[in-house]
Amino acid sequence: MVGACLVAIAVFYAGPKEAHAAPDPKLVVGPGECGECHASEVTAWRKTRHFKAFRGLTRRGDALQIAKKMGIKRIKRESLCMNCHFTSKPRKKRIKPIAGISCESCHGAAKKWVDVHQNFGGKGATKKTEPPEHKKQRLMKMKAGGMIRPAEIYRLARNCFQCHTVPYEKLVNVGGHTPGSKFDLVSWLQGEVRHNYLASNGKKNAKASPERKRVLFVVGKAVELEYNLRGVAKATKKATYAVKMARRAKAAMDAFKKISGVVSAPEIQKILAASASVRLKLNNEKELLRAADIVSREAEKLGRKYDGARWAKLDPLIPKQDQYKGKPAK
Repeated sequence: MVGACLVAIAVFYAGPKEAHAAPDPKLVVGPGECGECHASEVTAWRKTRHFKAFRGLTRRGDALQIAKKMGIKRIKRESLCMNCHFTSKPRKKRIKPIAGISCESCHGAAKKWVDVHQNFGGKGATKKTEPPEHKKQRLMKMKAGGMIRPAEIYRLARNCFQCHTVPYEKLVNVGGHTPGSKFDLVSWLQGEVRHNYLASNGKKNAKASPERKRVLFVVGKAVELEYNLRGVAKATKKATYAVKMARRAKAAMDAFKKISGVVSAPEIQKILAASASVRLKLNNEKELLRAADIVSREAEKLGRKYDGARWAKLDPLIPKQDQYKGKPAK
């Protein structure tokens, strides 16, 4: 069983176009190392459901029922659960969960970038005194090492949706797992998962600006569409998974049409054209993945090129504070 678990994890540590790309356990350092510098963020994280998943998941009746239907004897030793619900790393020649959904679940396995991202140019150097050329090189090294920075909205959103859109047909059809959450990037990142102390120099858990929330909303809806298209593409039989994934994809298309009604951008038009041309049906993997890849490319551009300053007309569509998922730590 352990050998199968290791193989499965290796398989699901995949590229950006795969259904799910779990952090490579061999490159995980663990939240303790992050907390040496980011104490406020880790304190906020410890109050979230992401943190509580480490102990709470194995005690939930619905989780145990799903595991039983899937033939899983121990949730913390089976890759399907470990990919999304835990942060894992090698311990005594075995891949073992060390935390729930943690820093590296969202920002990438850190072994290759953890020492780089806080090196501002040598002993005594700070973020304020860092030379521009050093910063440029540092950011390049961080990205090459696999770090996903908060500014990289598309990459961040992709990490959310590859778990909040369940990529395993059998897990839904046989196990009875939901095909995904009613996930919205703004309402989740402004709720309990918001641990944004960096923007205010560690003094408070700052909320996103209206401009950033607009970009989060648009990119989030685009990535939602992308991953639901990928879900339909991987469906093999007309059963719960295929039906619900098609419904989710259709709902994502409708949401994006509303965005196009108030925001004008060539990337949005290309996303609409790609989704409008695709048929949400079985045995249509090539066409669905082609459309998903177009959405992916244009969503990345939306997150990189626009600052949301001219998108004020989006505000009525964006979730308000009473719709946020939980309360952020103070």
